[in-house]
This record gives sequence, structure tokens and C-alpha cells, in this order.
Amino acid sequence: MATPRHASPPPVSPPPAAAPPPSANGTAVVGGSRASQGEFPWMVRISDGCGGALYTEQIVLTAAHCVDRTGKDTSITATLGVVDLQDSSATKVRSTYVYRSPTHDTTGGDWALIKLAHPVRGIPTLPLATAADYNEGKFTVAGWGDTVEDGNQQRYLRKAEVPFVDDQTCRSQGGEYDGLHPDAEICAGYVDEGGVDACQGDSGGPLFRRDDADRWIQVGITSWGTGCARPHAPGVYTEVSTFAADIAAAAKKI
Repeated sequence: MATPRHASPPPVSPPPAAAPPPSANGTAVVGGSRASQGEFPWMVRISDGCGGALYTEQIVLTAAHCVDRTGKDTSITATLGVVDLQDSSATKVRSTYVYRSPTHDTTGGDWALIKLAHPVRGIPTLPLATAADYNEGKFTVAGWGDTVEDGNQQRYLRKAEVPFVDDQTCRSQGGEYDGLHPDAEICAGYVDEGGVDACQGDSGGPLFRRDDADRWIQVGITSWGTGCARPHAPGVYTEVSTFAADIAAAAKKI
């Protein structure tokens, strides 16, 4: 069964008495490691149990299935600037408006924009890939989601690397993957062995890599998969380059 990478916001894992040192292995996102403070400064945690990335100083890019509709919305809180969600230095900003992709329920396009009540200063934004040139190689995925399928949301940001999976291979895994939208979705993961993947609670977070100038660039948005980190069930991400122009146009209007 296809599993959206969204989860209601249950309590994060109980905090330890003292924060343990970052692990080089540990569970992730599934199968990765702890991110360092400032490593991915544009990462956003959204109070509805999703992730996102800071697209402009006042707009967060996330997944359409993480929000209900387009319109005024002051119910969402975005947490920025930290890897530890309980860090007192975190920046927290309420939403004012949500724009949900109008094609998500038909031809694909699992993306949405959340406008914040005010601009966030001093936190870098994450540029979008505007062409398919970067839709290959190895990607990084990050989030505060479950470390195992049907597990618990995390206090600390986790990261993992996943390789590109071509559309034909992804669709050939059968089941829900038969319905992949090749122009709207991109797959990534270790097809044969599994073991590394985004999971519930990571929805809306970015799939990203370095561009030719060695800068981080967003190529995907965490969307869905069959379970988490299972063999023959890669993660599926919104193909950002397909929607970059639509995202930019919507951002100017809200």
C-alpha cells in the first residue's frame, strides 16, 4: 500500500537527560545519521507533522498532501533554524496563507506553499532545480520523521543519501508504482536491498544534491512510498523541475 510520508504530529521521541553525540550510523529518516547544526539551514518542521524547505524568506515549500486546501490559514507553525526541535533558539513563525497545487489529485504535482506571517531573516533559502539536468546521481533526504516504519517522530534532524532510480525501474516494482507519473515524480532509493529511505513525517521535506557550482539545489519533495525502506519499494518524490515555473508563479501571488 502506498504510504504518504505524512504523519499527524505525535510527540517526538522523549528527550534524553543530555543530548548524545551525533552518530555516524544510527537510524534515520531510515538508515542514515544525525544532521549537524547549520548543515541544512533551510530545513523546516511544520506543526502538522510534515517537513519543508525555506523557498523564500517568507514562503515554505512542502507537499500538497500535507495541507488541506488553498486559502487563508493561520493554524500552521513553522520551526526553523535548528536541528533539535526542543532548542530554545528555534525560530517559530505562524502561517497566514496556503497554496495547494491544483493538479495534485489528477496528474500529479504533490507540492504546496505556506506563507509565513513575516519574513525570516538570516536563514538561507534552498534554490529549486529548473531543468531535469540534476535528476540523477545521488541525493540527500532529510527530516524529523520516523526512523522505522510506523515508528516515532524524531527530536533531531536526520539525513540519508539515496541514489536515483529511473522511471522504468521504479514502475516495474509493481503495485502502486504502476501509477507513477513519470513527468511529475522522481524515484530514489536502493531498489533491491532497501534499508535507506524517507518515512512517515518526512513528507514535504526536500530531496537535494549539489549543482555544478557545488551549491545545494532541491530536485524533489518527499511524497510517498510503499512502507519505508522496504526492498523493491523506492521513495517517490515530486519532480521539482517540472513544477518550478508554477511554484515561482504561485509564490508571487500569495
